[in-house]
Amino acid sequence: MVGVFEVGAVPFNPDGWGPPESTTATPPSTTTTLPPHVPYATFSRSERLGRIADFTRSFSSSNANASNRPSSGKAGSADSPFDFSLDLDAFPLANPDDGSAFRLVDTKPTPRPKFGPKWRFNQHRPQLPQRRDEEVEARKREAEKERARRDRLYNLNRSNQNQQRREAAIFKSSVDIQPEWNMLEQIPFSTFTKLSFSVSDPEDLLLCGALEYYDRSFDRITPKNERRLERFKNRNFFKVTTTDDPVIRRLANEDKATVFATDTILATLMCAPRSVYSWDIVVQRVGNKLFFDKRDGSQLDLLSVHETSQEPLPEAKDDINSAYSLSVEAAYINQNFSQQVLVRDGNKVSFDEPNPFANEGDEVASVAYRYRRWKLDGDMYLVARCEVQSVVEVNNKNSFVTLNALNEFDPKYSGVDWRQKLETQRGAVLATELKNNANKLAKWTAQAILASADLMKLGYVTRVHPRDHFNHVILGVVGYKPRDFASQINLNTSNMWGIVKSIVDLCMKLNEGKYVLVKDPSKPQVRIYEVPADAFENDYVEEPLPEEEQVQPPSEDAEGVEANETTTDDKEIEAQT
Repeated sequence: MVGVFEVGAVPFNPDGWGPPESTTATPPSTTTTLPPHVPYATFSRSERLGRIADFTRSFSSSNANASNRPSSGKAGSADSPFDFSLDLDAFPLANPDDGSAFRLVDTKPTPRPKFGPKWRFNQHRPQLPQRRDEEVEARKREAEKERARRDRLYNLNRSNQNQQRREAAIFKSSVDIQPEWNMLEQIPFSTFTKLSFSVSDPEDLLLCGALEYYDRSFDRITPKNERRLERFKNRNFFKVTTTDDPVIRRLANEDKATVFATDTILATLMCAPRSVYSWDIVVQRVGNKLFFDKRDGSQLDLLSVHETSQEPLPEAKDDINSAYSLSVEAAYINQNFSQQVLVRDGNKVSFDEPNPFANEGDEVASVAYRYRRWKLDGDMYLVARCEVQSVVEVNNKNSFVTLNALNEFDPKYSGVDWRQKLETQRGAVLATELKNNANKLAKWTAQAILASADLMKLGYVTRVHPRDHFNHVILGVVGYKPRDFASQINLNTSNMWGIVKSIVDLCMKLNEGKYVLVKDPSKPQVRIYEVPADAFENDYVEEPLPEEEQVQPPSEDAEGVEANETTTDDKEIEAQT
């Protein structure tokens, strides 16, 4: 027989809910089965069993903020049949805000990204903690400034793309056009770009001078181990025009050619479409021969700086950053650079004849003159004097090298700081120079091709301080093969010779006399003037001021650079013409 489950007797409490306060009130006939001496444990606060539902109670007086709460049936709201706000009387240690912290678990699905590949790429990337220190904030500010500068330059280029490159008013003609001159021809540069002419390999008629070997240690120079640019005041540099060259006069008397010029003059003609500044070349027709000359003190002896740049240079001639001052500075830098990068141990490579312009006992700069002849037509030949500055031994064979230097005067004009970008972004630095100095680099490349140089070295030289145009440092040297570099800068050899051939044919049709080719200062065109026979012979030549009379650099800049203690005697540079 299954046992009967007996329910114990429940005492009746006539005074209220729950067990009676004492067992004395229990009738004697009632027996209890509760264990003795066990105290009654009240319900916990979380069970919400403090009181029974009271449907007659008014909550407006007890809860002042009931109107501001949503009617969601939560505890303490005016429309809730259960109120636990007064349970503090029974549970004084309970927190009355525990009920407000109760929230349902959000079961809504997370939103999927719109683009799957980006989400798949980022889901495996570790999320690094965001640093909010001063260094991060400073980098953000610098990035914002750089972005704003790029946007400003971009908008400036877009606004000027249909306008002229610069205001033509700031350019002056390289030579004063006299009223008695007669203009014969006016050739726009647009006709030069369509010309093409192929020439055969040249032949060397004579080699003069002596060359020193190139120092390969300069190839390892970086902005971190820069070298100070030295000055070579004792070495003589010569810029002799065509008709003053004794070797060319001798070759002309021997009827070796019909046209005579120098590599500087030919390079100016070959790269004429890239030029912006005005230049002039004197043409002399003597008998059946043609001589291309330059005037004394001509701009061809100097090197243009920022000629093809969009940023205009200061117009004041006495400003150290004006076009004229920078041209003189660049010429001195090239002369000193071409001699510093050599192994000056007395070992030289000599050629057929010594330097034709040096006197006996003079210390001459390392230079060799190659008198070369090209065939232009059936019986028309051109002879040009080409220069090379050094020689390097490659595979037990001497190779000719041309040496040139690009100079930085102020990073604010170019927008690229060589000290920071040259080592890591050399291509960007070269691209900027190709944009700002397209004509100068093309002329150097054309001269190297005319001389059949095996290598052309480009040096990067900058000022020690942007306001100090006397002291410079070498930041790096890079070598290129001339023909490879020509293709890189879009310099076509056939077009170069096509320009020379067209100008030669035009001048050969002229009568005997003296003429001048002048590049228009404001338009991309060249004009041919007929001038008197005695023109340019008594012209006043403005020589560069001695350095002690020029504007001196600041003794101390704002950043606390030490004062420049270079004496006045060390600053003297003799201009060789």
